Amino acid sequence: MIEVERVGRSFTVGRRRARRTVHAVRDLSFTVEAGEFVGYLGPNGAGKSTTIKMLTGILAPTSGRVEVAGLDPTRRRTALARRIGVVFGQRTTLWWDLPLRDSFELIRHLYKVDQSVFRSRLEELTALLDLSAFMGTPVRQLSLGQRMRGDVTAALLHDPAVLVLDEPTIGLDVVSKAAMRGFLRRLNAERGTTVLLTTHDMGDIEKLCRRVMLIDHGRLAFDGTLDDLRATAPGEESIEDVVARLYTGRSTTHAGDGLDTSKD
Repeated sequence: MIEVERVGRSFTVGRRRARRTVHAVRDLSFTVEAGEFVGYLGPNGAGKSTTIKMLTGILAPTSGRVEVAGLDPTRRRTALARRIGVVFGQRTTLWWDLPLRDSFELIRHLYKVDQSVFRSRLEELTALLDLSAFMGTPVRQLSLGQRMRGDVTAALLHDPAVLVLDEPTIGLDVVSKAAMRGFLRRLNAERGTTVLLTTHDMGDIEKLCRRVMLIDHGRLAFDGTLDDLRATAPGEESIEDVVARLYTGRSTTHAGDGLDTSKD
């Protein structure tokens, strides 16, 4: 469902004589099969967001090949939008001043979803994500947990084959987080939706992902099961400690890259 082959993405930063090239992603290769639920991890500045932007067609790779759902994301971005759903935890795709249901109706028109299919799908998602109590509430008045449920619903109204999640549980309380995880688990198991999840919450990874990929300084540092990941740092009690130890051990590997690690 997702193919990334020897992909690189670099940026020129600075001005005039102070210009330099930053390699956000370099020689990155991986595949994700249909129906997989994969965690994609890395510290700030590792290249996660750059990868996501290339998978969704927002950025074109400098080198290499990307294919998602059989399409080149950059050249077939409109067609790809009908095959994928994307949720950015810190940004909403909903209309800020409109009631939630009106945002969904606008999304139906954008994706040209048949009215009967849309109604059936929305009823299903409303029940699963418990949206009914605030469907008439303007998005700006929703709590973070309510808005996140709305954003996930918006990403799924056109029944995408691939769902890309960037920090979908950020800022959620314990109850909302558990509900979101349960929904995503059922979505993957019952509908076979392929899910790629980026998060700093190791609880999300442990509860949801069977496979984990770690990116470090734009390169793939690990790809395997959670058990394989734990085996890289025997004696550590939590996945968070395992990941931290792995990155600490690799932190000087690409010390000369000059990457800005203050943001992804």
